Amino acid sequence: MAANILITGGAGFIGSNTAAHYLKRGDRVTIFDNFKRHGTTSNAQWLKDTFGANLTILTGDVRAPGAEFARAVEQAEVLFHLAAQVAVTTSVTDPVEDFAINAQGTFNVLEAVRTSRSKPVVVYASTNKVYGKMADVGIVDQGARYAYDGLPFGAGEDRMLDFYSPYGCSKGCGDQYVVDYARIYGLRTITFRQSCIYGPRQFGLEDQGWVAWFSIRALQQKPVTIYGDGKQVRDVLHVEDLIAGYEAAIKHIDRTAGRAYNIGGGPGYTMSLLELIDLLEARFGRRLQYTHGDWRPGDQKVFIADIRTAEREFGWSPRIAPDAGVGKLVDWLAENKQLFDGLA
Repeated sequence: MAANILITGGAGFIGSNTAAHYLKRGDRVTIFDNFKRHGTTSNAQWLKDTFGANLTILTGDVRAPGAEFARAVEQAEVLFHLAAQVAVTTSVTDPVEDFAINAQGTFNVLEAVRTSRSKPVVVYASTNKVYGKMADVGIVDQGARYAYDGLPFGAGEDRMLDFYSPYGCSKGCGDQYVVDYARIYGLRTITFRQSCIYGPRQFGLEDQGWVAWFSIRALQQKPVTIYGDGKQVRDVLHVEDLIAGYEAAIKHIDRTAGRAYNIGGGPGYTMSLLELIDLLEARFGRRLQYTHGDWRPGDQKVFIADIRTAEREFGWSPRIAPDAGVGKLVDWLAENKQLFDGLA
């Protein structure tokens, strides 16, 4: 039986991929987006052209979602709250807007669910930035990359929350509201503290979406700036693996409701900026030019998620290794090169 899916930020990178996943299954999907981010119009048109009748597109903003959004909530069985201001750098230059979108916007979405009759499952895209710089964890230099001195499985959900940067604060505020609305009001919410998601339909920029940004610049034969020394490491997760995690967590909602999960590539799927450059150079058969800039506020030398809780509680683990995942991304970029003229 077809389900009704509602996705805030549904024309964004993760949103459009999530929408496509459920539309392919024959579900009915409503996307809600303000279409301010570059690429969202292209993503929505692709969804419309590809899937047509089962797709509804609503233009709106989580800062003031309105009656049309409330009606969509009433019809939904699952709500993915993916709408967000996504860059640490932007949050530093405009903390007011960052708070309005990430904190107030998330509160507005939760209130729409709390006051609805339908009470859909809510999946919230949080971030690894809720753990801050993790200054208590030692870092070792391994040449082309940094690594934790300890934490062999990565950072677990038992880590102390330590919001750093306005972005960390606003997303962390939303994170805790989503957890608490399950506790206090009995909503069926799931929080995914996500780490470096990448894949097709990602219009990466210099301040957010580094895997896609470096890949776009390599395709365009244009230089990049590395902020810091390039040895900083992240666990990277292909968007298809993320969506598989969403689906598995929803399937086990009796166990996952009210829980927060660290979701990323884990210790098996990690990459430094310099290692991504090596991978892209091998893929394109040419050098990628780059320069160095100062470290940016809130940047962690290492973040690797301990994903064992997700594996234990809903049977999920990533499947797409970084070399294969970056290959998929590069293939999509090459097929859609014209979409990135505005990112030059």
